[in-house]
Amino acid sequence: MPLRQPDPLKNPERPYLALGLEGSANKLGAGVIQHLPSGDVKVLSNVRHTYITPPGEGFLPRDTALHHRQWALKVIKDAMEQAQIKMQDLDCICYTKGPGMGAPLQSVAVVARTLSLLYKKPLVGVNHCVGHIEMGRQITGASNPIVLYVSGGNTQVIAYSQQRYRIFGETLDIAVGNCLDRFARVIGLSNDPSPGYNIELMARNGGKGGHRPLRLVSLPYATKGMDVNLSGILTAAETLTQDPRFRANPTEEELCDNSLDIFTPADLCYSLQETVFAMLVEITERAMAHVGSKEVLIVGGVGCNERLQEMMGIMAEERGGSVFATDERFCIDNGIMIAQAGLLSYRMGFRTSLED
Repeated sequence: MPLRQPDPLKNPERPYLALGLEGSANKLGAGVIQHLPSGDVKVLSNVRHTYITPPGEGFLPRDTALHHRQWALKVIKDAMEQAQIKMQDLDCICYTKGPGMGAPLQSVAVVARTLSLLYKKPLVGVNHCVGHIEMGRQITGASNPIVLYVSGGNTQVIAYSQQRYRIFGETLDIAVGNCLDRFARVIGLSNDPSPGYNIELMARNGGKGGHRPLRLVSLPYATKGMDVNLSGILTAAETLTQDPRFRANPTEEELCDNSLDIFTPADLCYSLQETVFAMLVEITERAMAHVGSKEVLIVGGVGCNERLQEMMGIMAEERGGSVFATDERFCIDNGIMIAQAGLLSYRMGFRTSLED
């Protein structure tokens, strides 16, 4: 690999404080971060509230935006109280500029601009994807990794080159989080705390309790170079719920009889995870080989999935590399990642005008 260029951002001469506001989807987050002259970074607060819909339902932009407007003041107040600072202490106010759902983004942008005008603080608009990556790098200490960014709206393999994040591979249709969430709704899993997490639990625990081991049901496997297709896999999994062999609520006798040719919701959750995650590992490994990297950083909401981390770890170990990932505090959409990326931009001289 070419030698890495020196970091253009030097340690600050004084402490800097930033408030970050995130609201690109159904999570509303506010967080306060501090950059110290020593180069250390302190997370002073990280507050989040989630808009949760009934089982089987997604979240609509209009309803999500209403949730953000209703909870914005409380979430921001809690974040400032936990950080034990006042608005006047902030150096800047950072907010998610995109990508994301239009109406929720607009709601949070209005709050950020209002606070900027009230307290005469500079605004910094932040790219949601960069927020995930910068927070992941800060928390894990990964220096120059291949980034697998997996969430409800994004699936991308990214690397940093010549002062830019460059996309090496991505989904050609739907995101992996969207794929998992939509299947969870098909089989009636709860949206609390999230449908994808409940799929993970079912895939992990569905074969326990003295019953037969989970069955790996064949699903389409679609990688194209460093890109993936996920909509066909979702359609195939949904179609299998109409198969005569599918048992939505299997009896004890059926679960204990290994001779029966049946499969359960847990089997489909397990099969969907294994297939999709194998595809993600493959394209990530291809990117690692292409750029000569030994590090993988997993960010985004799906990055919390322990099975994905385990599979990626096996691949990285075989290549003599390592995997970096964070827990749900920083994987799932949050305000502190927007504060981190925004404060880095602010210290480099970047500002967002009210007109933007």
